[in-house]
Amino acid sequence: MIRFGARLAGRAVGEARTTATAVAVLTRTGVIRPFGPLTLAGLVRTLQGWGMGLAGGFASVAIRFPERTGLVDERGSLTFREIDERSNALADELARRGVGEGDAVALLARNHRGFLDAALAIAKLGADVLLLNTAFAAPQLGEVCARENVRLVVHDEEFADLVDRAGVDVPRILCWTDGAASAFRDADSTENLVRAGSRARRTPPRAVGRTVILTSGTTGTPKGAPRGGGNLEAAVAFLDRIPLRAGRRMHIAAPLFHTWGFAHLSLAMLLGNTVVLTRRFDPESSLRTLVEERCEVFVVIPVMLQRILALPAATLGRYDLSRVEVVAASGSALPGDLATEWMDRFGDTLFNIYGSTEVAWASVARPEDMRAAPGTAGKPPVMTVVKILDEAGREVPTGQTGRIFVGNSMLFEGYTGGGHKESVGGLLSSGDVGRFDADGRLFVEGRDDEMIVSGGENVFPAEVEDCLARHESVVEVAAIGVEDAEFGARLRAFVVLTEGSGVTADELREHVKENLARYKVPRDIVFVDELPRNATGKILKRELDGHED
Repeated sequence: MIRFGARLAGRAVGEARTTATAVAVLTRTGVIRPFGPLTLAGLVRTLQGWGMGLAGGFASVAIRFPERTGLVDERGSLTFREIDERSNALADELARRGVGEGDAVALLARNHRGFLDAALAIAKLGADVLLLNTAFAAPQLGEVCARENVRLVVHDEEFADLVDRAGVDVPRILCWTDGAASAFRDADSTENLVRAGSRARRTPPRAVGRTVILTSGTTGTPKGAPRGGGNLEAAVAFLDRIPLRAGRRMHIAAPLFHTWGFAHLSLAMLLGNTVVLTRRFDPESSLRTLVEERCEVFVVIPVMLQRILALPAATLGRYDLSRVEVVAASGSALPGDLATEWMDRFGDTLFNIYGSTEVAWASVARPEDMRAAPGTAGKPPVMTVVKILDEAGREVPTGQTGRIFVGNSMLFEGYTGGGHKESVGGLLSSGDVGRFDADGRLFVEGRDDEMIVSGGENVFPAEVEDCLARHESVVEVAAIGVEDAEFGARLRAFVVLTEGSGVTADELREHVKENLARYKVPRDIVFVDELPRNATGKILKRELDGHED
């Protein structure tokens, strides 16, 4: 029976370069395991009909573990069978409202069952689900929905006014309402539609719907990066470097609309893991959730780790995280000594993943990598190629800085509004610059479009940010390039200090001078109360441009 499962996994990997590696990884993580003949027959039919995407994945996990708890949120728990049946019912009602193959449906929701209900139902209809950022302003929301030609918006009640102001004139359905007193209690909602629709098994659509994930939009209007069906090869690459196991309980604190949160939702269906969700992140509440829900996995963006570590020591001491096996972080760089500070407090369970919306994951830093080489982005996993190229597209020597290009099975096929990332020899630009050290560890030095030339020297803000972040009085920092009549450009750093700190700008400049080349010392240092961030924790540098020293 196990041999049959291995053959099935090997076929599903398809064009994976090393099927033996894939089978070994899937066996080690518990994905390949003995099932009875009826269950295996059902799995084969389901995957043949639905593929490896969201719809096929959750339908197959409902066959493997129908009564296992699949989701826990503020309204209770759902089994994998219930998740599958709820999405069937919602798909039935959405089809009655005219949603079909190739349509675009926008989803504006926080982390809760309604997000999964809607995403699954849309996928089962062969429609595209457009994952909207919950921190969007009305103009951004309106522009994205118009560009993607959405025909329906599914949203939480709290965003009703935002959708109104965005001028999105299409039918709307609520996927989370705030109680019986809600002014929307009689409106269309996913819960009402789930109750009304047929829970019977659905027929797969002719075309597989896409999941359209938006870029962070830190420098302009977010672009849509579509992805098709599931990809077992990508999951194998990920699981090769991060010790996730089947049957675990995972608290996904990272937003589900973001690549990182959504990826773990997809991994949960492969591993049969229970997903624990809360609508909003709170530092202490997240620790309480990990303990009370007996979670072994914690999925975060780096700013969440910062906020947790900023809690009083007495508060941190109240929560025992010894059960947690993996803290998986991605979405932005780990600033300063954040990695070692976290591991010193909670153990060597932190894994940092480098990638982008366009290339998915490119490298994984395991705890031993970050202990040995603080600041590293780790090493590429199996079935992934990462090269450092110069401006002419030639590979640079080890230790030399260049542009990062990535090759894997998750590369996107172009933005929905047109355009693409630069490609060289089948490898896609990540948009960053970096280098490899002698041990094969990747270091990301900054965005290739953020480099400034100051007095004839190339300066990457990320390196200076990391240096300043290591100062004991600095909470967080962002640096940008501004015009300079004498040097062409100069660095301006925006710094958030620890409470009560009396450190001066000159002292911070001296700190940089002691650790980096003189030309990298920021001419301007601006103290601010906080840095502007989007919902995934990335700093919005465009909003810093107007500040003066």
